[in-house]
Amino acid sequence: MSSAEPPAPLSAWRERMRIIIFEADTRAGKAFDVGLLVAIGLSILAVMLETVPGIESVYGPKLRAAEWVFTGLFLTEYILRLLSVPHPRLYARSFFGIVDLLSILPSFISLLLPGSQSMLVIRALRLLRVFRVFKLARFMGEANFLATAMRASSRKIAVFLGTLCILVTILGTIMFLVEGEDAGFSSIPQSMYWAIVTMTTVGYGDIVPHTVGGKIVASFVMMIGYAIIAIPTGIVTAEIVSASRQRVSTRSCSSCMDEGHSASAHYCKNCGEPLSDPPTS
Repeated sequence: MSSAEPPAPLSAWRERMRIIIFEADTRAGKAFDVGLLVAIGLSILAVMLETVPGIESVYGPKLRAAEWVFTGLFLTEYILRLLSVPHPRLYARSFFGIVDLLSILPSFISLLLPGSQSMLVIRALRLLRVFRVFKLARFMGEANFLATAMRASSRKIAVFLGTLCILVTILGTIMFLVEGEDAGFSSIPQSMYWAIVTMTTVGYGDIVPHTVGGKIVASFVMMIGYAIIAIPTGIVTAEIVSASRQRVSTRSCSSCMDEGHSASAHYCKNCGEPLSDPPTS
């Protein structure tokens, strides 16, 4: 089927399942989403409790069993999501589709790499659905503004980070020459680490300059650190202001489940499928 052709209509049971799983307008759909959010919260709690020695020694087997029960539940849910959309591949490549898959994989990876099940906390990202479930449209709009701004400013931020890496390399090399091994600046990479820590105003204090020249350079690096904080902030802020002028709705595409479309949009910005008309109040 070519990309210009509309997707084949879903069968009645698949359409009913899509409405329950992906929409929160109906009672069944909202109950499904609320139950899912509760299950996600409990699964994350089980993962965290398993890392507490006192609790793990007593309830470890039960917590691990609970993790597998939740994994089986989320695996079933993931399969149902793929079955209930016209284009399963589009959903699988979407943000939530990837997050849903990543929230399942650590349990199986832990069979080969013990301890990797702790990465199940990535399920916390699935709690972002709470904004859609409880119709917090204003929050969804703000999240869309932020995502749009980050995408628009990505190239500018990349240039900024590249310049910062060059600056860190130069300053680290200078400190290596000024201070030397006796002060802990044993190599250029070690000195670059100090430059990063100092420039970001973190200041661990594990490596400090001792000579007058080193302190002068350090003072210069600290002042640069405060100055550069405003650069990425200004870039992202400008893009947020620009994105806020483009109002978005909370409609989701019935084909790829993408959200954050313009209020006047008639087609999905991701897959090009027609959007349903916005509900009238």
